[in-house]
Formats: sequence, structure tokens, C-alpha cells
Amino acid sequence: MPASFFDTNVLVYIASGDPVKADRAEAIIGNGGVISVQVLNELTNVARRKMRMAWPDTRHFLSVLRRLLTVQPITIETHETGLALAERYNLSTYDAMIVASALQADCDTLWSEDLQHGMAFDEGLRIVNPFRVAD
Repeated sequence: MPASFFDTNVLVYIASGDPVKADRAEAIIGNGGVISVQVLNELTNVARRKMRMAWPDTRHFLSVLRRLLTVQPITIETHETGLALAERYNLSTYDAMIVASALQADCDTLWSEDLQHGMAFDEGLRIVNPFRVAD
């Protein structure tokens, strides 16, 4: 069954001071989905450096997300797939690794504020910006 994958930038809003985006992020996460170890690492960095969260708060935040979402491991296959995607679609290395993880988890939706809304990959994955205001 197709699933949703969450980019780091969407999850950051859960602990942000933006109640509208936090509510939207919580709503879509409530339906379940997948993240990767890379997302957990990026969240840790943002929580500690930008949000200035204490270690216990950071660990709690990550623990909650790990309970709500399936965590996709990063493998050599993920890395190789990501490199091919970066080359083919002209993505940054980090974005390509997120896309590779989503594909390997058989996701059909990648929730991201940073990647191009509506972009579709031949492999069956589509980017959706959950905060995009309808035109």
C-alpha cells in the first residue's frame, strides 16, 4: 500500500512557533508514514542548533516521531539510488537521498516544503507541499 514520506522541513514545524503550519504538519503525520534516519539526523541538528532545544527535549521529540512513523534505514542501495536521482533530476545530494529513501519505502507522496511542489518522478513518487495555498 502506498505511503507518505516526510521531509525534515515539514516535521520541524511541529516544534515551531508557527501554529498554522504545526497544526497542518500534525494532521498529515496523524495518518502515519515514513521517515529516514537522515531525517532524524537533520531534525536533531535543527532542534539543537536552530531551535536551541535541550538534549532531553530533542530526544523526546525524536522518540515521539519514531513511535508515529516508520523509520527507513539508509543503505548503500539508498546511496546509489540517491546518486542516480541527483544526476538524473539535478537534485542536491541531500534531497536526492530523501527521494531515494521515499522510493525504497514504496511511498507515492513526499511531503516537502523545499522540493518543487507537483514534481513527479518516473518511479511513481510525487512531491506535495502541505503548506501550499491553493491558487
